[in-house]
Amino acid sequence: MTVGWDVYLALSMAMFLEYAIWGAWAPVLAARLLGPLGMSGKQTGWIYATLPLACIFAPLISGQLADSFFAIKWILAVSQALSGLFLLVAAFQRSFWPLFGVMFLHSCFYAATLPLVNAILFQEVPDDSTRAAVFIWAPVAWALVGYFLTGWRWIFKTEKEGRDCLILGGVLALVMAVCCALFLPSNVPSQTGEIPIVKALAKLQSLDFSIFIIVSLIAAGLMQFYFLGSARFMQDIGIGAKNVPGIMAIAQAIQALATFFLLEQFIRTLGFKWMLTVGVLCWVLLYAVYFLMKPRWLIAVVQGFHGLAYVFFMIGGQIYGDSVAGAEIRSSMQALIFAVTTGIGLFLGTQLAGFVMDRAKEQEQFLWRKIWVVPGLILAACALALAALFRGAS
Repeated sequence: MTVGWDVYLALSMAMFLEYAIWGAWAPVLAARLLGPLGMSGKQTGWIYATLPLACIFAPLISGQLADSFFAIKWILAVSQALSGLFLLVAAFQRSFWPLFGVMFLHSCFYAATLPLVNAILFQEVPDDSTRAAVFIWAPVAWALVGYFLTGWRWIFKTEKEGRDCLILGGVLALVMAVCCALFLPSNVPSQTGEIPIVKALAKLQSLDFSIFIIVSLIAAGLMQFYFLGSARFMQDIGIGAKNVPGIMAIAQAIQALATFFLLEQFIRTLGFKWMLTVGVLCWVLLYAVYFLMKPRWLIAVVQGFHGLAYVFFMIGGQIYGDSVAGAEIRSSMQALIFAVTTGIGLFLGTQLAGFVMDRAKEQEQFLWRKIWVVPGLILAACALALAALFRGAS
């Protein structure tokens, strides 16, 4: 490990809490919206769209502030304090428009923090092995916060109203605000007089970086087919509903293991070109097995391919972006990547997945092969583009 334990623990804390906040409400809030609050599916979709919409612009603003004006730790602390307060307010909203407005305000401040957790990690840690040992806390946090909430509901019976997920997320955000202010190392912005996001966008003049950004947008969007369709698909082919969450959690388990044991190795031995290509091909294989629709045990096993794809392409892509950025635009580069993937890609992907699923439906039954062929073929084309055109150069 190339950094002291105090820095490692502080960075790990930030990574853990960053994704625990999101993981506290994202998997289960829909049950509150569709159940006790009686919202429609369309209204529920728009509540969930608040984060992708915020990610289109909020990371770009925070990246600019971090590269030019303020230390990252203080942007994280202030943004998470405000995001946490808005989540706590959201827990007590019962109608659509007030809840949409408060969740959008939460999302604006939360989205501002997403690239900065990566940026301060890349700033403080030079080697990929230590970075992997910090990145591993993201999937661990997502899983542990879900188990915690499940245990809480078993003991206190709070699942009927379902606002506990928002309260938990809000408390975690406030805790992160305090921890960032107290424990994260401070940095001095470059203050070169240039506009960092303009320099980050200028990297699009490189064919490699342009291909990477385009494929990132497409791949992030097509992940929504996995998230929107997998649970219903598994139930339709005979997997019990109570087993679906555990089966899908295989992806997080494999993501954690691959982050710790394989990420550095793949970067060193394969380079960015083939690591990113392998990541996209993992999604292609996942959808190919989904297209076969059997056997059920194989459907369960291939959940691990989503975890591998996320590590090799999404996390690997964030590391690639840092490698071409330079210290003076580090935060703005991560902001650009998050705006493209978690912002534009996720939002457009949600719309595409919903459109395809509505069209591939007969008598209330989904025609799953017609659905899975769409992301499978598009991602196969993306893998070919990476293999043929991307060189992995800066």
